[in-house]
Amino acid sequence: MVPRRFVIGDVHGCSRTLRRLVEQGIGLTRNDELYLLGDLIDRGPDSKGVLDFIFELRDSGFSVLSVRGNHEQMCLHAGDSLESLEMWQANGGLATLRSFAAEALGDIPPRYRSFLRSLPHYILLNDFVIVHASLNFDRRDPFSDREAMLWQRECAVDRARTGGRRLVSGHTSVTRRQVEASLETDRILVDNSCVFAGRPGQGSLAALELNSLSVIFQENIDS
Repeated sequence: MVPRRFVIGDVHGCSRTLRRLVEQGIGLTRNDELYLLGDLIDRGPDSKGVLDFIFELRDSGFSVLSVRGNHEQMCLHAGDSLESLEMWQANGGLATLRSFAAEALGDIPPRYRSFLRSLPHYILLNDFVIVHASLNFDRRDPFSDREAMLWQRECAVDRARTGGRRLVSGHTSVTRRQVEASLETDRILVDNSCVFAGRPGQGSLAALELNSLSVIFQENIDS
C-alpha cells in the first residue's frame, strides 16, 4: 500500500484544531506520513499543546516531521537581545509563554526548545520541496538562502533547480479558493490562516494529501 502523505499548514498554537484535523479529518494512520509547515507556535492559545501532540504522535509510532517557520526562528533568537525578545513577543510570543505558564523564554522546558532547534529549513521528497515560506531563485543555489525559506513571500519556481520538484509552502495567508487554485501550479500554498478565525475564506487548518492533491479543511475550534 502506498502511504498517504499529508502536509498541514501553519498551526499557530491551535492545538484542538490540529488534533481534530489529524484524528478525524484525515484519520492519520501509522502507514501515513505527516509533514508540518512550521509556525507551530505563537498567536493561538495553546502552543505547548501543539508540541505535546506532535510528541504524542511520534511516541506512538506515527511519522511526523516539521520544517522550521519564522515564528520558531523568532522564538529561538528571542534570548539574543532585547530587540529580538520584543519582536517575538509582539508577534505572538506572549501567547506561547502563557501556554507554558512561563514568565520568560528560559522557563520553557529544554525538550521543547531542543525540538524547535532541531527543525530543518526544508524537506526534500522525490516530487516536492516542503518549505515554510519560499525559495530564492535569484540565487544560483536556491537552497542556500535560509532567510528566504523563513520569510520570503513572492516566488517564481524554477523546477530545473529543484530537481523537477514542486514547492509546498505556508507563511502567506490565502483563502480556500487560492489554496485550491494553487494545486494547478508549481507552488502550492497551504496556509488558510487558521488562527484568524472569521476572515472571509480563511480561518481553517488545511491538510494537503500529496498523492491525490486533495485538501481537507478543518475550521478553527480553538477560538
